[in-house]
Amino acid sequence: MDEQIKIILIIIVSVSIFGLLVFVFVKNYIRNKINYYLEIKHKNKDLK
Repeated sequence: MDEQIKIILIIIVSVSIFGLLVFVFVKNYIRNKINYYLEIKHKNKDLK
């Protein structure tokens, strides 16, 4: 019984860490894209 609980906890911790890493990478990617498009919009406003 203890072996099963260890395996379940290892799986839960591994999935949690992987999910956190994916969340951080996606958040940074989206933030960079938004900043990029806002800079383009700002530059286009200055040109008019």
